[in-house]
Amino acid sequence: MIEKIKPSRSEKIIFSFVIILAIFSFGSFFLIKNKCFFVKNYNPQKMIFNDPKNIAILNITCGNVIIKLYPDISPESVKRFKKLVRSNAYDDIAFHRVIKGTLVQAGDLEFGKKGSIDYGKIGTGKSGLGTINSEIDTPFSFDRGSVGLVRAQNYNTEDSQFFILLRDEPLYESEYTPIGKVIYGLEALEKIKYLDKSQYVLRPDFINSLRMLIN
Repeated sequence: MIEKIKPSRSEKIIFSFVIILAIFSFGSFFLIKNKCFFVKNYNPQKMIFNDPKNIAILNITCGNVIIKLYPDISPESVKRFKKLVRSNAYDDIAFHRVIKGTLVQAGDLEFGKKGSIDYGKIGTGKSGLGTINSEIDTPFSFDRGSVGLVRAQNYNTEDSQFFILLRDEPLYESEYTPIGKVIYGLEALEKIKYLDKSQYVLRPDFINSLRMLIN
């Protein structure tokens, strides 16, 4: 008869430690691979909005970002933005400039398209519709979640590019044209890829789609 050898207490402890370490390692690997694990995905079709015709749905890797547009504050800028959204112009466009904890920027329709990014020119591309005038006279609090149009160094150079703030930036008031604010899904934007040593992102994340709730 073969005598069974019972493991010692220390062997049991070591075995338990190895099991716990394996579980922890597997869980950590899963969470790292799935950066969207704790991000809530909002379904606009199951939500009620006071002004549905001015709701835009930005779909990105970690879910939907719901933006309320403000045509009363920036009528021409919102009109331009809606026109581009309704033509599906923002689909597959890169978040080419990302500053961790500060802002994400997208909307280069000329040089930021998935599959044909021009890293030497990205950030300078245009829509082909021409520039529009800055709308900066109405007071607006550029707090976390604010959406604004990007411009060149000079005013009246807004086009298709936009940014979304991840923190309050009060100095942006009267400097940039506001077009809206994120009302749901800001946490999904915080998961967008960034680089520690550069604002411009190599192999960036992309907009999946950008649609108006009501066309």
